[in-house]
Amino acid sequence: MQRILSTQLVAHEHETVTVAGWIHRLRMLKTVSFLILRDAEGLCQVVVSERQARELAEESVVEIVATVTPSEQAPSGVELTSPSIRVLSAVDVPLPFETHRPALSASLPTQLDHAALSLRHPARRRALRVAAAASAGFRTALEAQRFVEIHTPKIVGSSTESGADVFRIDYFGRPGYLAQSPQFYKQLMVGVFERVFEVGPVFRAEPSDTARHLAQYTSLDAEMGFVTDHRDVMATLTRTLDVMMATVAERARVETPKVPSEIPSVSFAEALRIAGAPAGEGDMTPAYERAVGEWAVREHGSEFVYVTGYPMRKRPFYTHPDPADPAYSNGFDLLFRGLEIVTGGQRLHRYEDYVAALTAAGEPLEPYAGYLDGFRYGMPPHGGWAIGLERLVARLLGVANVREVTAFPRDLHRIAP
Repeated sequence: MQRILSTQLVAHEHETVTVAGWIHRLRMLKTVSFLILRDAEGLCQVVVSERQARELAEESVVEIVATVTPSEQAPSGVELTSPSIRVLSAVDVPLPFETHRPALSASLPTQLDHAALSLRHPARRRALRVAAAASAGFRTALEAQRFVEIHTPKIVGSSTESGADVFRIDYFGRPGYLAQSPQFYKQLMVGVFERVFEVGPVFRAEPSDTARHLAQYTSLDAEMGFVTDHRDVMATLTRTLDVMMATVAERARVETPKVPSEIPSVSFAEALRIAGAPAGEGDMTPAYERAVGEWAVREHGSEFVYVTGYPMRKRPFYTHPDPADPAYSNGFDLLFRGLEIVTGGQRLHRYEDYVAALTAAGEPLEPYAGYLDGFRYGMPPHGGWAIGLERLVARLLGVANVREVTAFPRDLHRIAP
């Protein structure tokens, strides 16, 4: 008899079926006992004898052959009765915490130490489903806009991409580094496909121990050629976010915010004014981001807002300056519910501009030789962005710490499991 999933039971009333999964909970009442089975799609209720219940343990893996019986009291309108239960994998050790509670009572460090178990909790699984749906929506949206998916190296020979610290490794006896982003490679691939994207890990050795930072996270990157300036990039990102939110709503069954056809945008200077920052402030702090996010909701009814024109000194060397005021950039951040989740902008595209930018920064050209070749051989005006997946998911679900939406987080203190 072919196994079916919990969500399919209502279509098989009065039939004998086979289900399999984990024992989510055992409930022994005065007159009846229940086994709640958990599979990949959800939960189902099984009526068991007291003897059967006492012989089983939560989180054991079982296969059950039973009859689908209508029941007004059952959560899904049906329950399984007269079950024959076969234990596929028994749990014979105490669980470090209960997984059937609406919320995990264990501390976050305990949950992370026992990720193999905590990730089975519906709330933790829900976050991972949202991440999967967001990534799927990202791919769908960009493929519809003529982008080609690429895969770039995560081991690189230069540590000089940006100001962030890098992880150094021994690469066959010579130094190598874990890539901080696919930035250089996706720019070079614009010269091949014009429009490219990648979903993959990036590594940052910044000693930041906050609820919004990870040493390894998933970046949703895109780069596009033949742009006029950063506004073309922002328009494409807006269309992409709209599809991502729709995909999350459909696949993960999570309520998502409306993405305006034109997300409100403020200049960096205006954002500081809105946030009440002191004169001469050179960057956006988390408090300023929250204030600008609140302003966007209040004035535009939007949970998204672009901040454009960051100072060039706060942007990587490959950022295109604003032609009207070269001290500022054709770059942007996208804030979602008061948190920066996307960084992007227009890039330099002429070889001589890169030489000038690197020279002005006091950087030697030799480490960038392979990168600069792409511009020596001709590159169109281009730009792109990078979305931090974990930050986006945490914001969507109203979770304060990105570690709660990451399966196996890596941070300043954690390298296992």
